[in-house]
Amino acid sequence: MLDRIEQQMPTLSPAEQRVARWVLGHPRQAARAKLAVVAQSSGTSEPTVIRFCRHLGLSGFRELAIGVTEALSRPATYVHRDVGADDATSDAVAKVIDASVQSLLDVRSRLSAMPIDAAVSSMSGARQLAFAGLGASGHVARDACQKFFRLGIPCATLLDSPMILQFAAIAQPRDVLIITSQSGRWPELARAAELAQNGGATVIALTDPQTSLAAAADIVFPYHALEDTSIYTPMSSRLAQLALLDALQVALALALGAPAVANLRNAKRALRAETAPQTVHR
Repeated sequence: MLDRIEQQMPTLSPAEQRVARWVLGHPRQAARAKLAVVAQSSGTSEPTVIRFCRHLGLSGFRELAIGVTEALSRPATYVHRDVGADDATSDAVAKVIDASVQSLLDVRSRLSAMPIDAAVSSMSGARQLAFAGLGASGHVARDACQKFFRLGIPCATLLDSPMILQFAAIAQPRDVLIITSQSGRWPELARAAELAQNGGATVIALTDPQTSLAAAADIVFPYHALEDTSIYTPMSSRLAQLALLDALQVALALALGAPAVANLRNAKRALRAETAPQTVHR
């Protein structure tokens, strides 16, 4: 939460920035303080504090207090946010599976508000698709590339900052850059989005909607990670992004119609031919 506040500081109004500076300077007090106290201490008003919370994508002041409290707390374990050191193995496994299921259900509940048609429209007419991601998000990008290229559209995977920035700098109209980032905190990703747009390319981002990356993208699939990826290795959040990209690939295949189906069929046939036993001619 504290990192999010720092990141959003430039986008806040002067009054909201006063609230942000007070929270960042007094996090322990902010975690326990009432709304009126935060307003008075920051030299603002209660409606300003509420607007500040809304700007961060929070439902209200209470969620801000909870977020600051969590940011100040050291995790009991770095293994998984829902698993404790005293959990039995069976309980730990069940918690991991439950967290993954919940992340998929959360995405499912927001599908009606996601820009699927806009993304499919831009992809269906693309000259090429480039999937970009850093760290754990790079694995998501690589997986997506391996699926989308079978539809017959040239695809590339960009897994480090120099590659992402260089591709963005030479991107052209009808190129589509798809960036996955659980946190959206990497400044080079937002810069890449701006560079790609300057060349006429379309930028699709799967990320936290309250980030500079989301602000720079043309099409945003908003995703709020339930796990703090600065502490935990992405697990359930990664699965949710994989599932969303799988769904986009299927939607794109339907939009492309017969040519895409033929490409998928031919790709499968090529694998069957490769694994078939070879006939020895004498």
